[in-house]
Amino acid sequence: MTGAQQPRPATLRWVRYGGLAGAVLLALVAWRGGVLPGPPPASTPGTIWRGPYGPWILIGWFAGTAALTVAWWSLRRSVPSLRWAYVTAGLWLVPLLLAPPLGSRDLYSYACQGAVFSGGGDLYGAGVAELGCPWVESVALLWRDTPTPYGPVFLLLAGLAATLGGSLTGTLLLLRGTALAAVVLIAVCLPGLARYGGVPPRRAVWLVLACPLVSVHLISGAHNDALMIALVAAGLLVSLSAARRSRGAAGTVTRFADVGGTARFADVGGTARFAAAGVLLGCAVAVKATALVALPFAMLAPALAAGAAGVRVGGAGGGAAPVRWWAGQWWTGRWWAGAGVVLAGAVAALAAASALAGLGLGWVGALGGSDDLTQWTSPPTAVGFVVNYIGQTVVPGLDAVPWTRAAALVLLALFLVGCWLRTLRRLRAGAGAKVLLWGVALAMTATVACAPVVYPWYLVWPLVLLAVVAHRTTALLVVCTVAAFLLLPDSTNLARFAKAPGAIVVTLVLAVLLGRLLHRRRASRRA
Repeated sequence: MTGAQQPRPATLRWVRYGGLAGAVLLALVAWRGGVLPGPPPASTPGTIWRGPYGPWILIGWFAGTAALTVAWWSLRRSVPSLRWAYVTAGLWLVPLLLAPPLGSRDLYSYACQGAVFSGGGDLYGAGVAELGCPWVESVALLWRDTPTPYGPVFLLLAGLAATLGGSLTGTLLLLRGTALAAVVLIAVCLPGLARYGGVPPRRAVWLVLACPLVSVHLISGAHNDALMIALVAAGLLVSLSAARRSRGAAGTVTRFADVGGTARFADVGGTARFAAAGVLLGCAVAVKATALVALPFAMLAPALAAGAAGVRVGGAGGGAAPVRWWAGQWWTGRWWAGAGVVLAGAVAALAAASALAGLGLGWVGALGGSDDLTQWTSPPTAVGFVVNYIGQTVVPGLDAVPWTRAAALVLLALFLVGCWLRTLRRLRAGAGAKVLLWGVALAMTATVACAPVVYPWYLVWPLVLLAVVAHRTTALLVVCTVAAFLLLPDSTNLARFAKAPGAIVVTLVLAVLLGRLLHRRRASRRA
């Protein structure tokens, strides 16, 4: 970034304090129209407008969200410094820390789950209503009778918060403190990941921490997605750091001599660091199973160390081929050994957490509990809606949504396997850490895009990973901006009131993206 590109001081002041004003406005709205304790109201934009303080609540929510979003967008390419990004984004989080939640009642579900778990209830067998949560009236109706899909690490933390908090307010504050700690961990990991990804750290920090989805849904709403993606980021950073140290370590050098050439390899090492990375990722999976997508890519980090030695085979003669063969065997064996250490660390963490929680793996069977929701914010669900609109004129009663969702999951599985294999091939060819980060970022993005249900805070998963590798993020910022305006302060989802238009727009966007992808593939083949 050149000096001419630096924002003017007046612009920086406007961005910092304009965004802060938006955060303060949202905090004030939360006290009047946020997700307050008590039975959830059956709200619509009209009923909110006609209710107490209704116009001020809706106008304040829109103005506050708009102020945060505009301030975030204005510096997406020209952040003055890493320190400035940290201080500004941190200021924006403060007003929402002590205000009631915004946009979602999940925090009350977490509190109930913690209370039930600390009392010995089996949350994988029944919902919090059946198990006798004292605060169940504040939980959204949909989740009162649904077994929890969260893993043992989160239940242990929620149970600790309920035990130490004592009351609903105390439990909510401790859960929000956990979310804040997770966001801090993300903030700590971003610069290191950005350096591996070849992106300016200050830009990555700004894109993530200043995003309205972080302040509203990870801090105010205290969603456990913050903890999951923080542990994923930490696991990736530790695994890449382990690979870098192993690459630069002065270990044993093995030589295979042949006629005119030598193949050299550095010792991989770093077993403890790779194991630690696996433990972090295992804990992430034990918060939300979605983190499992990142684990196979973290297992590729030892390939960076193994490939760093650079198999150099030169000269001529019949001896070169055997050397190449032995080199390939050495590389494969060294990499698999390191990958096994990462996997063993993850399995050990998951097993230990399950043993401590005492509930086994019952949470795996509860993962599909939210699939009954049908919103156009999920691309496969949106496509299913459009198929229904067209097909029901011919086949009355047609419901294509289950089929489009199933097809999306099949495509996701194929994409994840292909992306992993491609990343492995490129690492073996000598590519660097950026390729690995791109692989996991694309995998997480595809996971969200193919999910049967997508909430706004799910977009933080790919945001954290794409921010550290992608130089072009406009499309993701647009999607995050739209998502920031979907949930009203009391958790009313505006997507419900735009079902057909939303589904049609999402389907058209998917069609355009598919067309562009096919066009690029044809162009690359011709070239």
